[in-house]
Amino acid sequence: MKKILILMMTASLIMISGCKKGLDPQIYGSLSTTNFPKTEADFVNYVAEVYKPFQSKWGYTEPAPLGYQNDWFSPEYGDIMMFDLPTDEFNTYTNWGGIFQQFSSANFTFLINQGTGSNHFEKIRFVTRLTQIIDDVTKSTISTASKTKYTAEARMSRGWNMYYLLQLYGPVPVILDPALINTDAELNLTRPSRADFLAAIVSDLTYAAANLPVTPSEYGRFNQAIALTVLMRTYMNEKDFVNAEKTGRQIIALANTAGYRLVDDYASMFTEAGELNTETMFAVSCAPNQDGAENHANFNAWDFYTYPNGYPGNSIQNSYAGYRIPAPISATWNFYNSFDPADKRRKLLIASYVDKWDHTVMNQASGLAGPVVAKYPDNGTVANSAQGNDIPKARLGDVYLMLAEAINQNSGPTSEAIGYVNQVRLHHAGLGVVPAANTVDKATFDAWILKEEGWETYFEGYRKMDLVRHGQWPSALPADKNHGPYLFPVPTYEITASKGKLTQTPGYN
Repeated sequence: MKKILILMMTASLIMISGCKKGLDPQIYGSLSTTNFPKTEADFVNYVAEVYKPFQSKWGYTEPAPLGYQNDWFSPEYGDIMMFDLPTDEFNTYTNWGGIFQQFSSANFTFLINQGTGSNHFEKIRFVTRLTQIIDDVTKSTISTASKTKYTAEARMSRGWNMYYLLQLYGPVPVILDPALINTDAELNLTRPSRADFLAAIVSDLTYAAANLPVTPSEYGRFNQAIALTVLMRTYMNEKDFVNAEKTGRQIIALANTAGYRLVDDYASMFTEAGELNTETMFAVSCAPNQDGAENHANFNAWDFYTYPNGYPGNSIQNSYAGYRIPAPISATWNFYNSFDPADKRRKLLIASYVDKWDHTVMNQASGLAGPVVAKYPDNGTVANSAQGNDIPKARLGDVYLMLAEAINQNSGPTSEAIGYVNQVRLHHAGLGVVPAANTVDKATFDAWILKEEGWETYFEGYRKMDLVRHGQWPSALPADKNHGPYLFPVPTYEITASKGKLTQTPGYN
């Protein structure tokens, strides 16, 4: 199956947004819909734009005044840094300060002074662009089948962007009606109600799930599984466990029809050789030996941030860390020790290795800050190059645990819910069933499920949301992390430009 390489036409596509300086509506670019897009071929290129925030690159460049922006899966300011690094699973980084110290300490106050660059709040303008793309597709003369396909891709992107915005800031002002684009409505940055914002996310993802293909012709394009998985996680994070359970059952039915099943080798899912497997239903497609440039293919740079400088690598000959300086991302020893020692999932946390420079044994006793995160092992063949390991974003093991949690919340610890957890433990951990003492009632089983979710999905960008949902934020955080708000503040310049209509995130002055 062919992998898709999506090249973003940042100079030639229509880019519509509100300007930050006074928020006057402004059209970016020189082309208009009177000339482009018109043909089926035009729309192939035009709709590729919807994938831009969901790449694994350093980022992408938007027209002035926005400038450089990070993807949701960028190595810096991406989902791992925002949702995993600030939690109980990863160490607080203090060596060089900067964003690694700030995010890993769960202190998000610095974002109040954030400018337009690397500022995810600016994704509200990308939502406007997606609304324009959806309208352009709807009004086009291309085939009905193409209209449905492209609309589904654009609505998947819009719903997923809004999902992440909700997890970072709460409800934010967005333009969902194309008739409001380039009108005074863009000046109104009043937050919508949570119910209305959620309804828009659910509407987009539901449409996408109903109209995206099960198996796209090009690997890497959105499919039904990713739409349903993000929809399920939306319901889970809102504690709407009734709809979460319904959606989870849809995913199980889809998996049964499409032939998805749990793999027996957990570690293989995160390797280059094992990225096409029976469990991963959608992944960010990464190519080996890429440099992260925005007009090149996705790449996987995680080992550059998780490997200490002397860690023996193949492609990764050097790392972000200096000599004898810890890597900016490392797991805590407490998290490592929380695993059953026989749990196969723990093997991707390296507790001991021989330094390649001076052959010192590095472990906890010799001062290793924490286990090396090797979830995406460096199996590359070209030195000083990024990796090609795909990055799963919809996988069956994760869905099984969410479904078990939803069933437990709705009906208590049923045999079905316990069975889903046991399947994950058997196939991925190589362990027996959940100890009976941990399934005696809803609260006890829920606490166990949170542990399983941590062991199963660490370094996949979900931990902060899981802690919040289970009522464990900030109580689960170690003492060296900030125990303040879990949401991000809105940058001051946005509030100033809104002339008081945009309210600050609760918990920030």
